[in-house]
Amino acid sequence: MRPKNHVRVGDRDRDRGQAAVEYLGFLPILLLIALAGIQLGLVAYAAQQAGTGARAAARAATHDTAGIGPEAAGRSAMSGWIAERSEVSAPDGEGEVTATVKVRIPSVVPFWDFGDVTKTATLPKSESESESESESESESESESGAASGPESQPQSQSQEDGS
Repeated sequence: MRPKNHVRVGDRDRDRGQAAVEYLGFLPILLLIALAGIQLGLVAYAAQQAGTGARAAARAATHDTAGIGPEAAGRSAMSGWIAERSEVSAPDGEGEVTATVKVRIPSVVPFWDFGDVTKTATLPKSESESESESESESESESESGAASGPESQPQSQSQEDGS
């Protein structure tokens, strides 16, 4: 009679082999989950970098800095390998600047395209810029009024004398 809890040596070796085969079968699933996690991190990082670049480009477009343009400021605020795959634009608007950055999302999985991420940032123009633009507009209006005829000149002089 054999004891109930007695295990033969051959049975134990077969169980170890079966566990290795099960692990090898599960390994591709683990690798896919790891790649998906890394890809999710890259998507989030690209979106964060696009937002940082858009804010930097809008900030540079709203300040009177002659040293760096909005496109260069947006690219320099991002990581080098993300900046290489990005498009930065910051057109002037009326009283505000909206900068847009579009970043191509890098892919860990070959032959799988994740598209682009686009972020925008809108900032108001600085007081000095808005005032200088309105002054230049009023100067151009007064110049066009002065060129239209001599009757507009005495009116402007009488207004100045009356104040």
